[in-house]
Amino acid sequence: MPVIAVTGHMDLTPTTARAVRAALDALLAPYPAGELTGVSCLAPGADTLFADAVLARGGRLVAVLPGPSCSGPGAGADFARLRAAADRVLVLPATVLDDAAYVAANVELLSLADELVAVWDGGPGNGPGGTADMVAVARAAGVPVRVVWPPGAARAGR
Repeated sequence: MPVIAVTGHMDLTPTTARAVRAALDALLAPYPAGELTGVSCLAPGADTLFADAVLARGGRLVAVLPGPSCSGPGAGADFARLRAAADRVLVLPATVLDDAAYVAANVELLSLADELVAVWDGGPGNGPGGTADMVAVARAAGVPVRVVWPPGAARAGR
């Protein structure tokens, strides 16, 4: 059973989010529902789009959360909905959600994955725990990476 993890930008424009969702649906279409597991940290943007695409396909969702504070009241409706829909929720012990917490979550996410889908513009990263860093770590570990960045895609504020 393939286990596909996701990393990606949180700041997608609305048009890009729709195009990314369509691309993720197409990417996951070949996998029979009972044989698909998606792993996501449930962050806004790419992680949420991927988690929704996995669930829409009838797959199983595994959530990897950097720390218990991810589940607080400010987490948002999408986060709460996806966490409730997850087959399994792994909560790491970070008490502060800093770069180290996100790096640890990425390590856990990759340890579960056969493949990584990166919703990534190919640009340099913002440091440890970000999308570019995760892609580099996955490639160094020999985890296959599929980049999803539809033509015309853009990030908000860029």
